[in-house]
Amino acid sequence: MDLTCNDPVSTSPKQSEIPGGAEQQTMRVYLRVRPFSKEELSNNEDQDCVVIETSQMVTLHAPKGSATMKSSEKGIGMSLHKFSFSQIFGPETTQAELFEDTVKSQTSDFLDGKNALIFSYGVTNAGKTFTIQGTPKEPGILPRVLDATFQYTGGRQYEAMDLKPYLRNDAQYLDPDQIKQERNAKAAIFASFKEECDPLRASGGSESCSTSHLSSSSLSYHQTVLVSDPRDSASSQFALWVAFFEIYNECVYDLLQPSLCSKSKKRAALRVCDDGAGNAYVKDLRWINIQNMAEACKLLQFGNKNRSAAATKMNQSSSRSHSIFTMKLLKIDGSTVKRISEFSLCDLAGSERCNKTKTFGERLKEAGNINNSLLILGKCITALRNNQTDRMKSSYIPFRESKLTKLFQAVFCGKGKASMIVNINQCASTYDETLHVMKFSAVAKQVVQVIPDKPLESLAPCLVGHDGKPLVRNGVIDSQALENYLSEEELLDEEDEADMSLLPQNEVVNMIESLRTKLLAERRRNLVQEMEIRKEMGDAMLQQLMESEELRSRQIEELKESYQEKLENTFEMYKDAFKEHAYQSAMNNLEDDYVPLDEFIAEQEKVEALRRKLSELETLSSDTRVSAVQTAAQSCQTQPSKESEVAGDDRFKRLYREKCVIERMCEDKQQLILSLEKRLIDLSETLQKVRDGFLEKSADLEALQRKTDDQTKSMEEILLQNIDKDGEIASLKAELLKLSQKSPVLPKTKRGLFANLREAVTSPRKGATGRTLRKTVRTQHH
Repeated sequence: MDLTCNDPVSTSPKQSEIPGGAEQQTMRVYLRVRPFSKEELSNNEDQDCVVIETSQMVTLHAPKGSATMKSSEKGIGMSLHKFSFSQIFGPETTQAELFEDTVKSQTSDFLDGKNALIFSYGVTNAGKTFTIQGTPKEPGILPRVLDATFQYTGGRQYEAMDLKPYLRNDAQYLDPDQIKQERNAKAAIFASFKEECDPLRASGGSESCSTSHLSSSSLSYHQTVLVSDPRDSASSQFALWVAFFEIYNECVYDLLQPSLCSKSKKRAALRVCDDGAGNAYVKDLRWINIQNMAEACKLLQFGNKNRSAAATKMNQSSSRSHSIFTMKLLKIDGSTVKRISEFSLCDLAGSERCNKTKTFGERLKEAGNINNSLLILGKCITALRNNQTDRMKSSYIPFRESKLTKLFQAVFCGKGKASMIVNINQCASTYDETLHVMKFSAVAKQVVQVIPDKPLESLAPCLVGHDGKPLVRNGVIDSQALENYLSEEELLDEEDEADMSLLPQNEVVNMIESLRTKLLAERRRNLVQEMEIRKEMGDAMLQQLMESEELRSRQIEELKESYQEKLENTFEMYKDAFKEHAYQSAMNNLEDDYVPLDEFIAEQEKVEALRRKLSELETLSSDTRVSAVQTAAQSCQTQPSKESEVAGDDRFKRLYREKCVIERMCEDKQQLILSLEKRLIDLSETLQKVRDGFLEKSADLEALQRKTDDQTKSMEEILLQNIDKDGEIASLKAELLKLSQKSPVLPKTKRGLFANLREAVTSPRKGATGRTLRKTVRTQHH
């Protein structure tokens, strides 16, 4: 039985307060249904697959021909599914209504100093990009969030560009040269944007590059102006920095790089690093300071031009990457950054089936990476739900298996509010993919977010200098912040990140030698442990191989016996069937033309008797003719009497009649003989056909016998191969035994692997000195 999203009675997300002042609520999941296009209506895609029951309940009916309907007809699963959401928006919903009911509350939290994340999820060609970015006439939620931010910060914008976001949650003070570089980078983007728009304006296409379409006139969606926080004094100012990047084939690319306009140059992939406090960030990502809505729209269009998109069978402009637009709002009081809030809007690429989108080559590789990252996102959501449902069985959450989930790990773990907008279409051809998306949203809606309510003082960012090092505060360097700023990759690749000038040179050399000695000792211990583990794994694998070989040998013997028995039975069955078929064929062919032997012999005797009688009559007739001629000659000479002549004529006539009767009887008997001979010839032909059929069946039987012999030979070859494999296993076992006897394993106290690691990383220093070098320890997050 299929599970629905949540209890239909629950119409609002659960909110509660847990000890410590933290806010606990389920993730908000919204549903937006795309209207049909003219082409879809002409293709009979409207089959009432999606029915909106209420503002929180939707029902899915499986259409005919779908995999779900076929499974339900076989008794597997159901053809009717119900899902509940925080709110459902039908095809007639406008962009303004969607913003008011979904994003406006998170925009208010963003302006109040909280982090927020919104991502759109759904199959390809479901309207995700339209929901996030919209069109010039109908702006999406991203332009509306930018417009609301500028309305909130109107008149209080920090025009200087000397304070910039640093790493994930900190700010950096820029020197005049760095400020000049930032201004030049911004000007280069706008200059390239202007160069692209000028040819279009000359050809009458100015509408596509105009930024006035996202001005206040187009965004007149009757939203309530967000009221400023009373705690924001008039002296506070705000600086808005934005970044736009994409994750394409599991590589991160900056969409605001002017070099991307050159098709000949290959894009440089960026690294996802860790700041040491569990926060992932994109290294070397370009951040641009914007002052008004026009600049924001230019950056958005510039990034969209560089975004990876291609045409598939289901969508002429399908997004082939996950695009992320991130805004960071710095609240500045004088020259101090009081707080930094972050708002990310992620336009996920649509999940798709390659047999429907007809993708191949590069498109097929893109689809594989898209589906893989979405699969890992689903695993993370499911693991979060399972850990919250059953706290006794805590499972691993695979955030680091994908760059998408690694970047949003902090938000999912409570450092911000996340919400999801599920986009679906109503087409019958994509029902199975839509059902999968709905089931994923059902799991996401059950995830509980625990957002700690810490005071703003503890969340105040650290201000660093132009070289990336913390500034001096009251004459003391914040060394803890210095450790957190160095990522794992920077510690491994760059040798000049730490400030080594705090210790004398001789102490630094001694410290390096001590660490080197510890490293060598740890490597020796690790090598011994690795050898022991390899030996144990080898023994276990060998035992498993031997057991599997024995099991396979038994299975082969059983299969051989069963196959031989089946072949013998099949051979006997075919033999009996051939005999029966030959007998039945002969009987069917002889049944109509069969003549009993006694009747045939009697007919032959009659024919012989008639032939003898005919010969006698012919002899008698010839004798009679001779005697008549002689009598006539004598009568002519002696002139016999008239009476003797009459008597001779009567006798001649009588004999002639008898002769005619006998000839007719002979002709009848001759015809009977011919018919009998014809029947004999037909019987001979029938017997010949039966003989040929029997010979053909005998040849088939011999072929089956040869096939049986070949199968028997193949089974014998398999047995010989098994014997060879057994010999190889025995030789490998002997070699492994020799190696295990030769390996120099030092006797030592058995201890756990983690105990050895703790001993290796324990500091050897006992006495506290005036000047120490702090070692960066990377916090493990799972």
